[in-house]
Amino acid sequence: MVMTPHINSRFGVFYMCLKSLKKGGKRMILLNRGFMERDDAIVDIEDRGYQFGDGVYELIRVYDGVCFEMEGHVQRLKLSSLKIELALPYPLEDIARNLKQLVEKNGLLNGYIYVQITRGVAQRVHHFPGSVSSVLVAYVQHAERPVEITKHGIHAILTEDIRWKRCDIKSLNLLPNVLAKQLAKKHGCDEAIMHRGSTVSEGSSTNVYIVERNVIYTHPINNLILNGITRIGVLQMARENGFRVVEEAFTVNELLETDEVFVTSTAFEICPVIQIDQTVIGSGQPGLVTRSLQQAFEHRIAFNSGIN
Repeated sequence: MVMTPHINSRFGVFYMCLKSLKKGGKRMILLNRGFMERDDAIVDIEDRGYQFGDGVYELIRVYDGVCFEMEGHVQRLKLSSLKIELALPYPLEDIARNLKQLVEKNGLLNGYIYVQITRGVAQRVHHFPGSVSSVLVAYVQHAERPVEITKHGIHAILTEDIRWKRCDIKSLNLLPNVLAKQLAKKHGCDEAIMHRGSTVSEGSSTNVYIVERNVIYTHPINNLILNGITRIGVLQMARENGFRVVEEAFTVNELLETDEVFVTSTAFEICPVIQIDQTVIGSGQPGLVTRSLQQAFEHRIAFNSGIN
């Protein structure tokens, strides 16, 4: 790859790198502490992540070549690891630094970092092996922002939450979420909103909120939902902008009869939900509170990217 010496801006450098990758440049991945070409990466057939889903992961957004909410994501990675007694392969600050280098090495401007840590390679037994080294793998993926769905809103379906009761752990065991998302797709929808009995928990890949008379409600943090990194930021922004936030569970009926519904995640950002099953939410258009939070989110991204 030939770089033009006079290009000094971060955006110019990333553009040149991305242009080179599109012309056939190699994609780099991170395996433990080392960077290598993706084609050279190997997963051992006895890796416990591969056989048991014995591991944890994070998906980190990159805007304008800068990792978004990196500290929150790596801290949650550590917390999930502690909850399943999984030792990090090396210090957290080194992991964060390597993930940032991975973005640079791939010239990623907009997209994601996927990082996972498994318990490692060992003879197949259900209990934790006695002596094994955890394995970290990370790669990047180009992706544009979800402009259309955040502007116009999405349709969702309701489905029973059949997952285990440790949803606070961001583990590799995602089959129930995958089945819920696939059910939504079969119905021409973008998300499945899950409920345990009459109580709404979260989406298949999102946190869920309702807005009633300008008050924002969302499920409290416990073992039944994942404390989303976007969720943390959204609730902070909501309070800073004068909105009342109530972290308590709400019912399916309250969900369907409320003024506004929106979901949040790293991939969905802040996304209005305008219809659930056959029920139109509110006016059938993204609500004013949701729009206000989206505007605050744009400022948060700009601040993170160093754009004033």
